[in-house]
Amino acid sequence: MRIKGSAETLEFRRRLAVTHLQEGKSINAVAKIVKASPSSVKRWKDAWEQKGLEGLKIKRQPGRTPRLNRAQKKQVVKILLRGPRDSGYDTDIWTLARVAEVIDRRLGVKYNPNYVWYILRRLGWSCQKPEQKARECDAQAIRRWRESDWPRIKKERRKAS
Repeated sequence: MRIKGSAETLEFRRRLAVTHLQEGKSINAVAKIVKASPSSVKRWKDAWEQKGLEGLKIKRQPGRTPRLNRAQKKQVVKILLRGPRDSGYDTDIWTLARVAEVIDRRLGVKYNPNYVWYILRRLGWSCQKPEQKARECDAQAIRRWRESDWPRIKKERRKAS
């Protein structure tokens, strides 16, 4: 399994392995030093012998370039932190559809609301369920009921048993 690290870090690791091989160390010894499998070290050695340092360079991952660049992703985080009301919504709840709409409106990048979840996860956000609270909730009335009515009801129930 590949170790974690940036592409540049992994390229440095390959170059380090080749340096140790040039010093005359065995493939198994180099594999232990750079914490890689011997087959990987052999592959790096072959690439270096065939193409030189060019064979050890970073190979970019294929695929589409992201629609949002780093600066835009930072903007998305700032927008989310300011809250939905700042973006013109009536409630303080972010939904995927709302986030997709704000990204489109503010940054001009369209996303399917279902895909927005992947973006949010990569940005370190997680799904949160809002706390349910009745709109008609009267904290003073609840406290009064607990202090006066509930003890009375409890006593009446004990007497009935």
